[in-house]
Amino acid sequence: MTMARLLVFARAPVAGRVKTRLAPALGASGAARLHAAFVRHTLEQAAAARPYELQLWGAGADPGGFLAATAGATGATLAWQSGADLGARMAHALASATADGRPAVIVGTDCPWLDAGSLATALARLAHRDAVLGPATDGGYVLLGLHRVAPGLFTDVAWGTDAVLATTRARMAQAGWRWHELPPRPDVDRPDDLSAVGRLGRRWAALACPGRAATAGLRP
Repeated sequence: MTMARLLVFARAPVAGRVKTRLAPALGASGAARLHAAFVRHTLEQAAAARPYELQLWGAGADPGGFLAATAGATGATLAWQSGADLGARMAHALASATADGRPAVIVGTDCPWLDAGSLATALARLAHRDAVLGPATDGGYVLLGLHRVAPGLFTDVAWGTDAVLATTRARMAQAGWRWHELPPRPDVDRPDDLSAVGRLGRRWAALACPGRAATAGLRP
């Protein structure tokens, strides 16, 4: 199999710029700390899923150099997202990653349940399918793998709504693709999602529980 590329999409963990819907529960700084932990965790799991080329696609001003440091610590190359909306940014990154004929899998950082085993499975399934899809329980998706960017796959999608998954399935069907789906997993967007994060272990509970989040630091 041609070595695939694994793309992690992440914003720099700047308070007030990330996970703003969690701010009522955690405060802006606490939400940024949790986001930073998600980014580190996702890159660590992605690095453990090798041998695959790992890329971190960053977004947003990063005055502390968090993204570069975290990429370096996990052996990822750092690139920067480009596009007017999420669909355009994903299309650009995936088109770049697959331009030389390699398959690519893209993931966000909002699903700490996405581990090295599931990433390796997605990459392996992609060798025998046109695409791999990791559904989110809220109607979106946490992972997408493909060999090429199909026309229309990322345009006119209501990003951030429960229609994303159904729209993506319909677009892939229109393209005549055969795809594999991973088991659905939750992602973390709202305060109601934090209790599930806390059950992942003590470190996560300290970040996800109001009043204890401030004890965690923003380190690479």
